[in-house]
Amino acid sequence: MLDRKVVREFLDEELKEIEIPDDITNEAIVETFCNYVEDDYYEWLKDNFKSFFNYGKPDWQLIRERIEECKR
Repeated sequence: MLDRKVVREFLDEELKEIEIPDDITNEAIVETFCNYVEDDYYEWLKDNFKSFFNYGKPDWQLIRERIEECKR
């Protein structure tokens, strides 16, 4: 779940030059944008899980190497 406060700050900065219609609240934009991103994020996680774990046949040596890279 995204931090709504962080997203609000991000959107405030990004939307500075964009006129928002009066009938759309900042709260509605933040919540709707967060839902949009969270849906996409979940799909992205699933795809990366499949790839990282070689579609159910993990290459443990490659994973060990990646772990070592992260430690550096």
